[in-house]
Amino acid sequence: MNIRRAETKDIDRILELLSQVLEIHARIRPDIFISGTTKYTKEELSEILIDDNRPVYVGTDDKGAVIGYAFCVLKEQPFTTTMVPFKSLYIDDLCVDENARGNHAGKELFEFVKQEAKRLGCYEVNLNVWEGNESARAFYERMGMKVKETQMEFIL
Repeated sequence: MNIRRAETKDIDRILELLSQVLEIHARIRPDIFISGTTKYTKEELSEILIDDNRPVYVGTDDKGAVIGYAFCVLKEQPFTTTMVPFKSLYIDDLCVDENARGNHAGKELFEFVKQEAKRLGCYEVNLNVWEGNESARAFYERMGMKVKETQMEFIL
């Protein structure tokens, strides 16, 4: 698999993959996610793809077809008197096409993001996983990730 920064020509395929992820989340939390939608529009993706603080990487097969992506956000820990300042690369979304799973594409994307984070001088790579998305949680644990904090809710 080849991994590179996403380009405008990738937008339609990225939207298809975003739809796959949305449907997973809509099954888990239909009270929050709306089936049949995507996280971003074409216009929003066009803006994101040129933002160096929000790099998007795509993995392509040997024919050049996009089979996965990693949406990232470069973040700086805000200064406080109680925390050490640091940079992190937040994985906002990582997806491998459901038909391409099991071939280590997700691992390759994740490893690529780790290397990019090192290159950018980051202290960590972090992300959130929705409760109930056990396959994603298991994948990230296999990649060596550990729970840092837990976000909780009380639905009214």
